Amino acid sequence: MDKSVETPIAQELAKRQKSISVAEFFEKNRHILGFDSAPRALITTVKEAVDNSLDACEEAGILPDILVQIERGEGDYLIIIIEDNGPGIVKEQIPKVFAKLLYGSRFHALKQSRGQQGIGISAAVLYSQITAGKYTKIISRVDHKSPAHYFELMINTSTNEPDILKDEVVEWVRPHGTRIEIEMGASYVKGRKQSVYEYLKSTAIINPHARIQLVEPDGNEILFERATDEIPKQAEEVLPHPHGIELGTLIKMLQHTERQKLAPFLRYSFSKIGLQTAEEICDAAGLDREGDPHELTRNDAIKLLDAFKKVKIMAPSTNSLSPITEDLIYRGMKKEYSVDFIATAARKPAIHSGNPFVIEVGIAYGGNLPKEDKINLMRFANRVPLLYQQGACALTHAVENIKWKQYGIGQPGGGLPIGPFILLIHIASVNVPFTSESKDAVADIEIIEEETELAVKEVARKLKTYLGKQGDLQKRREKEVIITKILPLLAKKVSAIVEKDTPDIQPVVANIMGNLLVHRVVEKGTESQSGVYFVSIAIRNYGTTQKKFKLHQILPGEIKSPSPPPTNIVSLGNNYDYIWDVTVSPAGSKVFRFMLDGADESDVRYMEEVIVEGLEEDDVTGAKAVGEF
Repeated sequence: MDKSVETPIAQELAKRQKSISVAEFFEKNRHILGFDSAPRALITTVKEAVDNSLDACEEAGILPDILVQIERGEGDYLIIIIEDNGPGIVKEQIPKVFAKLLYGSRFHALKQSRGQQGIGISAAVLYSQITAGKYTKIISRVDHKSPAHYFELMINTSTNEPDILKDEVVEWVRPHGTRIEIEMGASYVKGRKQSVYEYLKSTAIINPHARIQLVEPDGNEILFERATDEIPKQAEEVLPHPHGIELGTLIKMLQHTERQKLAPFLRYSFSKIGLQTAEEICDAAGLDREGDPHELTRNDAIKLLDAFKKVKIMAPSTNSLSPITEDLIYRGMKKEYSVDFIATAARKPAIHSGNPFVIEVGIAYGGNLPKEDKINLMRFANRVPLLYQQGACALTHAVENIKWKQYGIGQPGGGLPIGPFILLIHIASVNVPFTSESKDAVADIEIIEEETELAVKEVARKLKTYLGKQGDLQKRREKEVIITKILPLLAKKVSAIVEKDTPDIQPVVANIMGNLLVHRVVEKGTESQSGVYFVSIAIRNYGTTQKKFKLHQILPGEIKSPSPPPTNIVSLGNNYDYIWDVTVSPAGSKVFRFMLDGADESDVRYMEEVIVEGLEEDDVTGAKAVGEF
């Protein structure tokens, strides 16, 4: 080809080439960040704002109170308002936080947090100005002594810098916090798993310390109340662990360190490397402990990486993590779901790419959950719900890999099991390996799938035990129904034959069933003891295990000469609840006696049933049993 022709074309192509700002890139590739449809754009915006609010409140030690309000704008536009009671943002940082992509404080911090890239909320501002051509309104206040600052902002996509349209001081009722109002092309949907309501419900479960209020476009208000006043343990920032370092990163660290000697560089640049370990690494790499790290070559860096593998180095610290804990997962699920059974499990910290992670699991069964549908799988990463790309997620794959039949759960055709239960899986990590920037699914990392499987199997075993127990109880109920129907007929016929009164068969039923028998007898005093009644409550344990419970007798007046005296007496308005703490060994018995003075026949006739608190109904004969009174 003639070179005289090539040169002008190359020069022409060169003229067209120019740098692209990150804002321009995401302006044309907004689907990467989760703004690929109108419903999802709304959920992504709410998610990013709520995540920021939760992070800010927790870092400041404040119990979060968050308002999410969705209003109809003109045409197909929605107005989204998110307001919190967090620590607020200083005036100088407000424009950059909301109107500059890749601006944040957590990107370089090695600790668990909901967001790190500094993209989320500013991407929502960018999407707003693309779809609605509107600026975003921000109010923030750092304390009650400081003014509230109001901004109207847009992003200059050519420079990735904020355009400040308005900056003024305003009156605001909150003593501290932040409020964002943003209008965009979006749609509000109901009745779907991928909806604002489901996202906030999931967020409330996994963040039981937060109170979240949702106001829907039709004015309907929904409150997700907090289940605990305990703020999560704050994750601590840690140094990188040598087992998670790659060659390019190590070379960069060597070039920019302030240390002048290699051993101190290793000691103060990485976690879990002390003086002795640093010297062992230098020796294993064949490098001078006193050498200048800035002078090390690429080959020297490779030797260091090899030495990291040869020398025994302690596992990374888990202080960088803030797991939810089994107790709070239980409380969160109990708060939002009415079910028959809840179980939780948490694995010990494991390591991936030098970073610790923890898998936590909760399972809720029964209630009004659909029996013939696939289970409701709830996935979370660093306390954030993952609503999309369920089929591409390692957490899902771990559940699908389990043979659920061995736990009494159907799994036709493989995949997710079928049954009336919810399975919650949470991964807490310094660096969750997501499959994309939209952070919808966890990548297929073998160690993560293994840990997830083990945690899920643990709660599955607990569910299997519960289901087995329910089967046994059902058999007991059927047996008791048969006994209580047949024995009275036999007793009645035999009594008629021998011409005697029909006996009380409750002791016989209790004996056959191995139950706790409660038998109350009320005897009227003599003629000279007007209004006096003597009450005895006899208890016998026909079971093979010790029974511990609280015995309640509710009466309209005070009792006299109780033997033994009640453990506690609770006033219930016009009545009193007399409570005894009772422990009865197998085949053992106890009797509780007291006297009623000034009672009449109606008081005795309509005396409240004896209540046993702390035992199952199927384990008690002759009294009302309640799990918790």
